[in-house]
Amino acid sequence: MDSKRMIARRFVMGLALSAVVAPLLPLAAAPARSLPVYVGMHGSEIRLGRFDPKSGALAMEGPVASVPRPTWTIRHPRLPVLYSVNEEGNDGSKNGSILAFRIDPKSGALTRLNEVDAGGGGTTYLAIDPRSMTLIAANYAGGSVATFPILKDGSLGPAASNVAATGSGPHRRQTKAHAHSVAIDPSGHFVLAADLGADRLLVYPFDGKAHALRPDAPGKERHFVARSGSGPRHIAFHPGGKFLYLINELTAEVQAFGWDASTGHLSLLQTVATNSPDHRGDSSASEILVSADGRFVYAGNRGENSLLVYAIDSRKGTLSLVQRIGSGGEVPWGFAFAPDGRWLLVANEKSDRVSIFAIDRRTGRLRDSGQLATSPKPVSFSFAP
Repeated sequence: MDSKRMIARRFVMGLALSAVVAPLLPLAAAPARSLPVYVGMHGSEIRLGRFDPKSGALAMEGPVASVPRPTWTIRHPRLPVLYSVNEEGNDGSKNGSILAFRIDPKSGALTRLNEVDAGGGGTTYLAIDPRSMTLIAANYAGGSVATFPILKDGSLGPAASNVAATGSGPHRRQTKAHAHSVAIDPSGHFVLAADLGADRLLVYPFDGKAHALRPDAPGKERHFVARSGSGPRHIAFHPGGKFLYLINELTAEVQAFGWDASTGHLSLLQTVATNSPDHRGDSSASEILVSADGRFVYAGNRGENSLLVYAIDSRKGTLSLVQRIGSGGEVPWGFAFAPDGRWLLVANEKSDRVSIFAIDRRTGRLRDSGQLATSPKPVSFSFAP
């Protein structure tokens, strides 16, 4: 075989070999993977979007599960499982429920694992204790907090405990207790619930081995009694475990607390208004989050369609205002950090819009990225692994 024919043959063989090997080699210029994000809503479906952590773009793909009023979702800390509330029964006519779904890692599709009775109407919020693998639910209409063991496959067992509160306030929405959110304290020894109707920040001892709340004896409760008519809504612990932040829906105030994990007691440090000085009309606050580095608090004001950023005094736990900025739409119901902490997704419920803000992690300030997506009545977000 002459040299020219040999060279040509080797070239063809090289091309054939590269065609076999190339798919196994990493692509250096491959685009960043989009992150699945599930949008809870006022409606009857959970919707799936794809978030690009490089550009901040969110592309909505459509519904992946049919659920009555799936306003809050949360994912399993390790397994590809998503939990959703069914917020039916806000009128007290029936109990809500909690659904567990397995996530398809490729398509993001949801397959139902099981559904459990929430033990109260209007199930509105979920939290997970990863140490004991317990799911904790707030039942708004039922005024109760219920706990559920998370089984090995991610499905839920029957309720291990269910504690109903009592109380009322002066506002028309405070005729009875309304548990609006729950959180496990960083030590894992207490569950706290913000009760809008009873004007209480409830503190329950928690037995992780039994997945159960163990309420204090009557007269010895550790609950914090809020100012009458304030309407506690959502709470967020500082990652250091010494401070807690509460947003009050009806007065649109943020409160900073000291937290003693050894005794389960709260001490009020500060109260700040999220309303602007020239505010007129009804007040309505929504969400509150603490940055992963513990330096900033982010709060939502629905009455003014605004987001507020506060710097945290690392020693005292008190807050100072850094920024007030428009939410990018109407009625910012909820928001969530992207996993890398560089973006804030805001659910502007009334305008059917998700707005994306870039976060300056040095200053905490927000910048409207101009990225947005359309989704009916968005309320909450859960990123899938």
